[in-house]
Amino acid sequence: MKKKICIVEDDRDLREALCMMIQFTDRYELAASFENAELALESIPDLAPDAILMDINLPGESGISCVQKLQSLSPESLVMMCTSYDNDDKVFQSLEAGASGYILKTEGPANILKALDELLDGGSPMSSLIARKVVASFSRLESQNKITESLTHREKEILDLLAKGQMNKEVAYVLDISVGTVRKHVQHIYEKLHVNTRVEAVNLYLKR
Repeated sequence: MKKKICIVEDDRDLREALCMMIQFTDRYELAASFENAELALESIPDLAPDAILMDINLPGESGISCVQKLQSLSPESLVMMCTSYDNDDKVFQSLEAGASGYILKTEGPANILKALDELLDGGSPMSSLIARKVVASFSRLESQNKITESLTHREKEILDLLAKGQMNKEVAYVLDISVGTVRKHVQHIYEKLHVNTRVEAVNLYLKR
């Protein structure tokens, strides 16, 4: 039995090209295509497709928001982002929303179909560029974790308070230490985290 595929893409020419791509295969059948998230959310739950090719930049509601809602409306449907966006934020927002794959439109029909095969065979296909971004992000996160682990308990207490917007005088009062001691701790924090400002220190610490 052929697997049912839905396509959510606002560009008419590209949507038609993707539809033809699906229709010309032996493994898949086109269940429906949609030009926006609103129409997709209205119809996909009843269609219960095996997989959905989802664009990100849609008119009205975004593809990322659509993926998130489909997690409850059509939980058995797998979603693969098929988009021109390759920036880190869009990639991770899509994966966090529930997408199981992420491929760039520039990969072309053959690679998109190959990714679709992998998705429905239980994999999590990604364009090589996207996969490198994911790996690089985890490497940065691991490095940041190692740095923040070097902080003492007191330094972490101070950073927690700084993250809440408290000034040195307020931190000193809460921890019952002198303002001078707080300054010394903050300087040590800067040195360990290799930053120069309070904002940089807090941002790095909160990403731990």
